[in-house]
Amino acid sequence: MLMLNQTDLTPGSFILNGIPGLEDMHMWISFPFCSMYIVAMVGNCGLLYLIHYEDSLHRPMYYFLAMLSLTDLFICSSTIPKALSILWFHFKEISFDGCLVQMFFVHTFTGMESGVLMLMALDRYVAICYPLHYSTALTNSVIAKAGLSTFLRGVLLIIPFTFLTKRLPYCRGNIIPHTYCDHMSVAKLSCGDIKVNVVYGLTVALLIGSFDILCITISYTMILRAVVSLSSADARQKAFSTCTAHICAIVFSYSPAFFSFFSHLFGGHTIPPSCHIIVANIYLLLPPAMNPVVYGVKTKQIRDCIVKILLGSKDIKSQSI
Repeated sequence: MLMLNQTDLTPGSFILNGIPGLEDMHMWISFPFCSMYIVAMVGNCGLLYLIHYEDSLHRPMYYFLAMLSLTDLFICSSTIPKALSILWFHFKEISFDGCLVQMFFVHTFTGMESGVLMLMALDRYVAICYPLHYSTALTNSVIAKAGLSTFLRGVLLIIPFTFLTKRLPYCRGNIIPHTYCDHMSVAKLSCGDIKVNVVYGLTVALLIGSFDILCITISYTMILRAVVSLSSADARQKAFSTCTAHICAIVFSYSPAFFSFFSHLFGGHTIPPSCHIIVANIYLLLPPAMNPVVYGVKTKQIRDCIVKILLGSKDIKSQSI
């Protein structure tokens, strides 16, 4: 029997097929995707600008928010431009190495977003339960180390995905029914044994997701106990209000992830693939688009900074006139 070299079974490129079954609606689907991407880019860049230039926002809570904004920018920018080029112009081809790079960035920064949300929960826990130690416990050095650890956790856990995927032989075509290179969508094109890929993928998802959700749950349990013990209703309301935006960010981030996970687990044959792909894109688009809006609306300090900037620009214009 003729033995084929591994390189003979490695495609030069893949074809990202968009959303199968909804080809006629690609143009219509692209408009909400594009709108959410623009909101995400403008909103997160605006937040980063505010946090950098406003001295009143140089606090741990806003440093973590800056990390979240940077992560959101990387997540949506690594997938949505390519998705829009598929939906608008039918530019479906992506090189094999380019696909692996996109897969690495997508999974690394989605894992990092989960980690940053966990760090923000710990930040709220320290701020509410130990307010006198808040500034001494969360120094700039501690915040930088926590952010770097979260990033390195994602990188070290996701790098094996790249090698596990690269080693596989691909003889089932090169068409990926998706708008971006997802780990399992690529691995399913292989005619080799992908059990290691499946097991490692589930292990990483459980390690990152379970650990972060556990820390968030414990943090908010302790926060709830501390807030309920407050004697003043105004103090309880003020304490809860500082957590509202973060709770919304958690809901926006984890809801599509849970839907996608459980639908694959229990409804893989009843839910159409197009629904899975749309939810996967919403999972990457909804948090980046909504997080800056929610924090802008729910956080008084950010609202005050926006008003100050707007009033300052109006004063400059009136003086020039």
